[in-house]
Amino acid sequence: MKKIAIAGTGYVGLSNAMLLAQHNEVIALDIIPEKIEMLSRGESPIEDTEISEFLKHRNLNFTATLDKEAAYQGADYVIIATPPTTTPRPTTSTPPPLKP
Repeated sequence: MKKIAIAGTGYVGLSNAMLLAQHNEVIALDIIPEKIEMLSRGESPIEDTEISEFLKHRNLNFTATLDKEAAYQGADYVIIATPPTTTPRPTTSTPPPLKP
C-alpha cells in the first residue's frame, strides 16, 4: 500500500482521492478549514453524487487535513490538484518573429 498526498480538495483532487483511497492511504490537504471539517464528517464539500456516495458508502483509507507536514511526510506520491492562477503571468521572453 502506498501513501498518497493530494493537495487540493476540489473536483480533481477528490475524484482522484476517492479512487486511490480504495487501495492506498490517501491524505487530502487543503487550506480551507470548512472543507476539511466536511470531509472529516464524511461529507463532500462540492456537489458531486459519486464523491458523496464514495464518502458515505465505500471503505476508504482517506483522511483530510490542514497540516501539510502530516500530508507530505512519508508520501510515496504527491498529486497537486489546485486551481490554475487567474492572474496572467508576464512573459520574460519575446517570441521569435514570424516567417513570411
